[in-house]
Amino acid sequence: MKALLFPGQGSQSVGMAREFHNEFKIVKSIFEEADDNLKFNLSKIILDGPEEALKLTKNTQPAILTASFSIFEVLKKEFNYDFDKVKFHAGHSLGEYSALLCAEALNFSDTIKLVYERGLAMQEAVPVGKGAMLAIINTPVNELEKILKENRTDKEIIEIANDNNNSQIIVSGETNPINKLKSYCQNNKIKNILLPVSAPFHCSLMKAASDRMKDKINSTVFKKPKKEIIVNVNATPCSSPDEFKKLLIKQIFSRVRWRESIIYMIENGVNEFLEIGPGKVLTGLMRRISKDTKNFSINSISDIKSINV
Repeated sequence: MKALLFPGQGSQSVGMAREFHNEFKIVKSIFEEADDNLKFNLSKIILDGPEEALKLTKNTQPAILTASFSIFEVLKKEFNYDFDKVKFHAGHSLGEYSALLCAEALNFSDTIKLVYERGLAMQEAVPVGKGAMLAIINTPVNELEKILKENRTDKEIIEIANDNNNSQIIVSGETNPINKLKSYCQNNKIKNILLPVSAPFHCSLMKAASDRMKDKINSTVFKKPKKEIIVNVNATPCSSPDEFKKLLIKQIFSRVRWRESIIYMIENGVNEFLEIGPGKVLTGLMRRISKDTKNFSINSISDIKSINV
């Protein structure tokens, strides 16, 4: 049994999906539809940059969605990939929107506008410099939760944002407690990396962004997806349109339970994962979750041919 995985922010690069854009009319039309819906030239930012523009969250999110959907549509319509053995879709943060779109729970026009607004809301939720994110390496989640509890005051906001795999957990919050955690890690020889992000995603500081997105998400038409979606907020399957709305609103300020999501899919019969979209971040994370699965990243025509379509 298979599952499709869709990447989130951090997977982007200038020129992503260029090969598909050059080769397939269907991809050109998707890029044009993105530009028409957003009323600016997102295509140029995706294909030509500059990198500074692509890295802006308000551009990154619709750009990755456009690239992921383009690759999915080529796989489906140009290579006639057999999706009958695909049991689940899952997407990392922003990628959850790609997962829903490719499962036909949303249409492209609505989704591209939602993720642009989501990116803008997240980018503007916290003033620059007031928040940060820190990657903690090779520390189990239970141990890290204990460290956070012991090293923060009641008023400080610092939370686990992404439980990615057994060796990488991302912490998000206010700058001061993040810096205190960084010092604690250095003093206790815990490997850590301060992330170059514009805002502290997936923590309580994002509640303003969530509130801003609530009406936009609730007014969007969701359908029952063709595949079950394993959602970030609770790492369990969902197929209810009304429930998706609640979960996507909550997802903005909640932990991305990625490791648990992958484990759930493996325990429910999945032994092959295909990452659909730019980069190989999710395929890389798989190595420290399970050694018993086949993992493929699909972001070039040769990648598609290599999976024996």
